[in-house]
Formats: sequence, C-alpha cells, structure tokens
Amino acid sequence: MILTFEVYGVPKPKGSLKPIGNGRLVEEVRATGPWMTKVRAGALEAAHQRGWRHDGGGVLVAVEFVFPRPKTVDRPLPTKRSVGDVDKLARAVLDALTVVPAKPARPARPGRPGKRATPGKPGVLTDDSAVVDLRASKRYPYGATEFVGARITVKDVSHA
Repeated sequence: MILTFEVYGVPKPKGSLKPIGNGRLVEEVRATGPWMTKVRAGALEAAHQRGWRHDGGGVLVAVEFVFPRPKTVDRPLPTKRSVGDVDKLARAVLDALTVVPAKPARPARPGRPGKRATPGKPGVLTDDSAVVDLRASKRYPYGATEFVGARITVKDVSHA
C-alpha cells in the first residue's frame, strides 16, 4: 500500500542539538518544530483518509523538497547552505512520521528532582528503522504556480 501526501510551507532541516545548560538540549534550527508538526499532521490525515497503517515491516520513503526560488538566483538547484542539507531535511521528515512514545513521570530521589511525564506523539511509522529505502531530493519550483513544501511517499515494501 502507498501513502502519498503534500506538505505546504518552506521545509526546515533537523539540525544538531545545542546544549543550553543544566543538561538541556534544544534544536539549532528553531523552525524545525512547526515544520515537523505540519508533516506529522499531513501524514496522519492522509493515513486516516486512505486507511493506511504501518504493520512494522519495511517501507520505502521518498521525499521531494521544493524551495522558493530567490529572485536573484538563476542556478537550477538549491545548492546553498541556506536551504539545508538533504540528509537533515530527510531526518526531520522521518522523525515527524515516527511515533514518539509517552514517557511516564519519574519521582524525585534524594538530591535529584523528579521529572514530569511527557505525552507521546502519534505517527504513521512505528519506528524509523523500518525505512529500508530512502530517496530525497531538493529543487526549485518548475513554474510560478507550483507549490513550495514537500511531496512525501511512504510505500510498504515488506509484502512485495
């Protein structure tokens, strides 16, 4: 079964984590969170509409990122750092497609504070290790009316 959907907006890469003190880490690219939320929402909506469900087997994921062409750019492909590396763009999409399990609260121990419970996040893949074939590309729109965002395809290949 194949799940294909489009996500509108400028794609953002999943950057490295940056320490901010007290053992806390934050994403280097701030806009990654909202982009991943759009990808997750688009995937869940498409999966619901088509009755698509991942059974844990192998999947192929193909992602085509389409970036807005700057007015002064005449090169055919977005090869500058400003749009991000294709591997980090793909990592943001894969993480958004994957279920994030909830974490229970951890009680305080002597000398250590407790931790609050964190809710899980739904996804269309049970684990991104199920991705056995990943294809990712980035480009500018072909015409003035083509969308900016990502076209994402998830195909079950375990029953081929």
